[in-house]
Amino acid sequence: MPQGRHVAPPLAYQPRTVDGITLSIQDLLDDKEYGLDLRLIAGASGLGHRVSSSRIQKPGLALTGYTQHLHPDRIQVLGNTEISYLFQLSDERLRDNTQKLCSFPISSFVVSKGLTPPAAFLEITEQHAIPVLVSPHQSSTFISLITKFLEERLLPTTHLHGVLVDVLGVGMLLTGKSGIGKSECALDLVIRGHRLVADDMVFIRKKMPASLVGQPVQQIQHLMEIRGLGIINIKDLYGVSSIREKKIIDLVLELMEWNPDQEYDRLGIDDKTTTILGVELPHLVIPVRPGRNLGSIIEVAARNFLLKGMGYHSAKDFQQRLLERMEVRHLGDEVE
Repeated sequence: MPQGRHVAPPLAYQPRTVDGITLSIQDLLDDKEYGLDLRLIAGASGLGHRVSSSRIQKPGLALTGYTQHLHPDRIQVLGNTEISYLFQLSDERLRDNTQKLCSFPISSFVVSKGLTPPAAFLEITEQHAIPVLVSPHQSSTFISLITKFLEERLLPTTHLHGVLVDVLGVGMLLTGKSGIGKSECALDLVIRGHRLVADDMVFIRKKMPASLVGQPVQQIQHLMEIRGLGIINIKDLYGVSSIREKKIIDLVLELMEWNPDQEYDRLGIDDKTTTILGVELPHLVIPVRPGRNLGSIIEVAARNFLLKGMGYHSAKDFQQRLLERMEVRHLGDEVE
């Protein structure tokens, strides 16, 4: 029996991937989810400046005029130490150092602990259209919050046509051509007590180091299209326990029309994978034909996935027992 690991051929859909993701300073100011709690005190005309790095910088020596290792593309965080230093400078020195610092294309300054920088500093940043934001958090807290915000918002994303369901804690992405029965299958799973994440269009975000998080497109969240019934609201019909806001994708199941001339995997020994946003995921092809209970098959696929995660592979165990039996028979023939 052949063994090996195969990469699945390209799926029927073509994902639309967003490359070179950036955020504007306005995006930071508008945040309501991560608790940044920022307010603008200068440089409103620079709110369109873009941020492409999840790393931040505390300018430190750059405030003294030493700018050799300044990274202007990063958000510059000014804490109590930096603000105290600025207030100790003479007006002339403060203006000279700030002018030199602002000659770089700095994305923005963020002042922690609700502090207010000297008026000259705000005047010059306003002239250079560099936004100055204030956070009520201490520097360490804000750096933790902004790093998480940037890491999650700057990661690669894509939209895929499919259905994402949570079956026994396993995130299962159902794919296949339109009309194959993905939504009907997901509805059957919801009736069985499992949870819908997204129907029709799945928004996927890469999460470091190597996992994918799927969630619904906001406009169709909790909604499902069933041919013959139309649009139904799963949350309203089955309650909050029937839906999830987001889920890590563990397994891709491609539903495909049954072709009697095609040979399908009947043992499950070979592990197939597919790649989304550079992340390899287990990939199963499920042939669809009348009389097959897809809900039960997908539920068993989830249980089998969990079993493999615990180190038990049913097909390989069967193969090993078969090989051992053949070896015993072969030794018996040699003895005779």
